[in-house]
Amino acid sequence: MQVVTYMVAAIVVGALVAAQPPLNAMLARSIGSAYGATAINIIVALMTILAIIAVFGAGTVNRETLTAVPWWAYLAGFFGAIFVAAGVIIAPVTGALVFFVCLIAGQLIGSMLLDHFGAFRLEVREISIWRVIGVVLVLTGAVMVSRG
Repeated sequence: MQVVTYMVAAIVVGALVAAQPPLNAMLARSIGSAYGATAINIIVALMTILAIIAVFGAGTVNRETLTAVPWWAYLAGFFGAIFVAAGVIIAPVTGALVFFVCLIAGQLIGSMLLDHFGAFRLEVREISIWRVIGVVLVLTGAVMVSRG
């Protein structure tokens, strides 16, 4: 596949993810708990990925492969749970657009720092003025959409 196909797929996934916080917030209001809604979301995600694994396979998952992974790689699941819970709590207050613009700004800042320090075995890509300007433009966009 060409890169453009993957880019379009990422845009479609991004549009689907935009619906996640308001749907989870609706669930949270219905059951009376943001954290309960987060748990339900993650359970549904687990069931979905188990179905996908049943069709496409899970690779080699055993004690040897799981213990060979650095402990901090498992933080991804923790961060995912934080993301879902944050969306349930924050998006109803800010709206989906402001939530995601701020989320993306945070992702860019975090990514720039991860690249700069070569964290988690990334190739080092030092902070440059162009990268900083790009992030400042996104932060400016966050302020603009929050006022609009």
